[in-house]
Amino acid sequence: MAGDLITGYARALLQVASAEGQLDRVTDELFRFAKVLEQNYELRSALTDIAVPDERKQAVLDEILGAQASPHTRNLIGFVVSQGRTRELPEIVESLNSLAAQERNRVVAEVRSATDLDEEQQQRLSAALGRATGKDVDVKVVIDPSILGGIYAKVGDQVIDGTVRRRLEELSTRLTQR
Repeated sequence: MAGDLITGYARALLQVASAEGQLDRVTDELFRFAKVLEQNYELRSALTDIAVPDERKQAVLDEILGAQASPHTRNLIGFVVSQGRTRELPEIVESLNSLAAQERNRVVAEVRSATDLDEEQQQRLSAALGRATGKDVDVKVVIDPSILGGIYAKVGDQVIDGTVRRRLEELSTRLTQR
């Protein structure tokens, strides 16, 4: 039942974003917001607390998203929050990204990097992940300072860990085995 609900919301968001011709931008912005929501307890609490009026929740969203997100993205997030589905938003967005990728015969790669990647870097990474997986890949970047350097990519069940942290752990393991 919960899976049907998640998929239903994802399909609805997909239809709206597609109809507005904003699918790529909206899916990227929703992905970034969902990651912030997962990592920020105060934000998640403010948007899920039933004692907080919808107007206040919308004001919080307006303050956070401001002019950085498209009006379509702000409206879609506002809709999901007003429906009391904030807790499910990360899952809805994950499903939305999968549906959007399937529609274009692609897969989604969640890439963690210490710094943001520019468009050219994302395109090169998409091509490299495509060669590694044998699939066309849409890259969604999460900035994660704990990575230190390099990248961590997850495409479906396949993980490619090229982070400095992993290399240091491997080096430490090899040194302690001697």
